[in-house]
Amino acid sequence: MKLSKNWDEVCYPFIHQTSYLCDFEVTTDELCALIGSAIAAMPDDMQDMRQDLETLQPLAFHINGSIRGRLAVTEDDQQWLLGRLQHYRTEVGEREHIFVLPRGTAPVPQLHQARSAAKKAIRCMVRVEEEGQKTVPDILPRMCNTLCNLFFLMTLVVNQRRGVEAVPFTSKSYGKPASSAD
Repeated sequence: MKLSKNWDEVCYPFIHQTSYLCDFEVTTDELCALIGSAIAAMPDDMQDMRQDLETLQPLAFHINGSIRGRLAVTEDDQQWLLGRLQHYRTEVGEREHIFVLPRGTAPVPQLHQARSAAKKAIRCMVRVEEEGQKTVPDILPRMCNTLCNLFFLMTLVVNQRRGVEAVPFTSKSYGKPASSAD
């Protein structure tokens, strides 16, 4: 497949590359859009979360270009993420340690989708390194893992502030096997 010479017919200069680096960039673009969607859906009474998402959104684009281009995120950015993670962890308490079904009204679905996109970005980085095309700076998977955990906590906080009870999920695949007496 050839890239068109007409730039109106090209959405992204690297779109026809077969490398996972392009997939990483498309996935982090999706992550940025999902954060924007969560910002738009964030209720007015949750300004602290809206402000955090407004800080996170450009970070997603900085992560996006940090493999092909120049590393654009810092350890300070990561420490800020970890601080926000701790902030929401404190608010949620013990509820953080349960696996829940991804439910709730906006912006909860958008935050769950952002969580999933952060995971996809991590998987793409694994493949980029596996291909041997580029070395992925250590901070990028650390940040995406933290983002994933942060988005999950944010879903719990939104639901908790609204009085919505999380629906726990217990896996039949990974949990204790059922006995014949059960």
